[in-house]
Amino acid sequence: MSRNLLPVFALLSSTLFLFLGNGLQGLILPLRGAEEGYSNEILGFLGTSWAAGFVIGCFIAPNIVRRVGHVRAFDTFLALICLTVLTTGLIIDDVWWIVLRAITGFCTAGTSMIIESWLNERATNESRGTIFSLYIAITLMGVVGGQLLVPIGDISNTSLFMICGIVYCIAILPATLSKAESPKPLQTVRLDLPALYKNSPVSCVGILMIGIANGAYGTLGAVFASRAGLEPTMIAVMVSVTIFAGAIAQFPAGRLSDRIDRRYVLAGLSALAAFAGLAVALFQPSNVYVLISMIAIYGAAANALYPIAVAHANDYASPEDFVKVSGGLLLLFGIGTIIGPTIGGPIMTAVGPYELFLVTAVSHLLITAYAMFRSKKRAALTTKEKDNFSTMPAVTSALATPESAVLDPRAAQSNDDDVDKGAGI
Repeated sequence: MSRNLLPVFALLSSTLFLFLGNGLQGLILPLRGAEEGYSNEILGFLGTSWAAGFVIGCFIAPNIVRRVGHVRAFDTFLALICLTVLTTGLIIDDVWWIVLRAITGFCTAGTSMIIESWLNERATNESRGTIFSLYIAITLMGVVGGQLLVPIGDISNTSLFMICGIVYCIAILPATLSKAESPKPLQTVRLDLPALYKNSPVSCVGILMIGIANGAYGTLGAVFASRAGLEPTMIAVMVSVTIFAGAIAQFPAGRLSDRIDRRYVLAGLSALAAFAGLAVALFQPSNVYVLISMIAIYGAAANALYPIAVAHANDYASPEDFVKVSGGLLLLFGIGTIIGPTIGGPIMTAVGPYELFLVTAVSHLLITAYAMFRSKKRAALTTKEKDNFSTMPAVTSALATPESAVLDPRAAQSNDDDVDKGAGI
């Protein structure tokens, strides 16, 4: 195992610090914005602009990497991220924050695509599963670890922004100093929505709705907690518990979806997420531990949906189309994360912070209804006909690019060692 991981150790080290910075920056911005009195709409647009920049980056970043190379592009993207977070701490202005957040999203797409492409180049069919699992674990630990760094600083000053900048600077070093050769050029990205929908209507609609729900909560969850009166430490605990609950729930949910119609599992989990969200919105618990417990249930159900929807799409796709389908669904998820914060902010302003969960509940109820409707239109596959389920925490899917579909060990089934990097998505 150590022989498989040694060639990518430096790159995985950079990955850890990159996602530490992403987790910290993603939490301090809404908390500081709320303290500055920014409206829910503005705070929602921070998520919208980041997601829009990320999706655009998936299309444009490969061209930049082809022009200057992986190492220079990686250093440039990370340097820009560092500059944006430090500038954000110095310039407390909502318009500037929205613009800078879009730049961060764009650069995050670039760094993620480079990392995933690099890992894929170093992986063999024997080591791909190990490297892919470790990559997911590192991104999860990085984001959660970054969020838990919030209590060590003061939201009201620039200390956390400076810490975040330092973390990003550290992320530059391992990959830059590595002697590993640069991988092949990044793949060209194309989104074919009609083909995606024809392959699996439930996955196509479901991923979009999951993106809307996760985008709304991922961007405005900390704002909700701040408006509800939680201290920064408890806010960090709340968002981290949501992620961990979803990661743990994926194993039993995934195994169940391997045994029965995945559409039923999607419908059931979505209904549970909708029920938990509606309970938070209606009862508005004042006890922080009751609130976090209810949100943990929400997170367990909501964050287990994405990999099941992807697995359902791959059930009906040919092995050679795995990368196209999974990469296309990632971009569709990104579109959903643009929509979610955009509608979530105004609803929180109009009705109240707890009503953020009305947005997520409506999205999840639509998944439930559509999954049950489609279950009557197409017969379920047998267990032997299904694709192997693979876990992927929601925090990872939110930061993944089409290159992660190439890195996934199931992609090797389509073409032993070389996946066609020029394939459109």
